[in-house]
Amino acid sequence: MKPQDLRRFLEEEAEKPFSGWDFSYVDERIVEAPLDWSYPSLVLIRLRTQPPPQSLLDMGTGGGEFFSRLAPFPPFTCATEAYPPNFPLASRRLVPLGAQVFPIIEGDPLPFADSQFELVINRHEYYDPAEVARILAPGGEFITQQVGDQNDSDLLALFGVVRDEAFNLETAAPELAAAGLALTTRRECLTVTRIFDAGAVVYYFKALPWEIPDFSVERFFSVLAAIQEKIDEFGYIETIQHRFLIAAKKIN
Repeated sequence: MKPQDLRRFLEEEAEKPFSGWDFSYVDERIVEAPLDWSYPSLVLIRLRTQPPPQSLLDMGTGGGEFFSRLAPFPPFTCATEAYPPNFPLASRRLVPLGAQVFPIIEGDPLPFADSQFELVINRHEYYDPAEVARILAPGGEFITQQVGDQNDSDLLALFGVVRDEAFNLETAAPELAAAGLALTTRRECLTVTRIFDAGAVVYYFKALPWEIPDFSVERFFSVLAAIQEKIDEFGYIETIQHRFLIAAKKIN
C-alpha cells in the first residue's frame, strides 16, 4: 500500500464511530487467543445455580452489551457506569430487562447500602476492594476478570508508552483478602492477540484514549506504517494478552 493510501485508510479508521463497549467493527481483524476460563460461563452458572442470588450488581456495564445477555435477572438488579456517553446506552438496553442503572464517578463511594448484593460482577472495570466488601451481603460473592499490567505492553512500547504500576493477580488478591473477602478462585493467563491491519490498531486506540495520550494518525504515522509493513510481510503482528480472574466470598 502506498504511503498516501495508507494514511487515508488510517485516517478513515480513526473517524469510525465507537459506542458502548462494542468492538464488533474489528472482529476478525483483532483476534484474541482463548483464555483458560470463560468469565461469562462462570457468571451464568452462578446465576442459574440453586438457590440463585436475589440481588445482582454489574460494575462498569459499558453499554450493557454483555450484561443484557444474562437476563432474566434476579429481582433486584443494578448496574453502574462511569463513562457518561455509555449511561444512556446502558439504560435503554437494561431498564426494560428490569435492571436499574446508576451513573457513578470512578473512585467515589458506590450509591448502595451496606450488604445490599448477593452477587457482584466486574469485567475490566475499576473497583475499590473495601467498597465491594461493604456492599456484599454476608456470604455474597464477587467475580471479577481484570486486564493485567502486561496487556499490550509490547504494542504500547512501539508508541513509547510503558506502564509503571503493577496490576496483576499477585497485587490484587491480597487487597481483596485484606478487605475481608475469602478468595475461592485465583487464575491468571498470558496469551497473545493477533492484529491483521494497522487500521484496526487505530480503531482500538481511539476507543481506548487512556492507553496512549494524544493518540492520532498524524502523530504516530511512522509507527503505524512500520506496523503495517510488518503485517504485510508476516500476515499479522502479535501482542501480549494479560488477564486474571478472582472469585471471592464475604465471610461475615
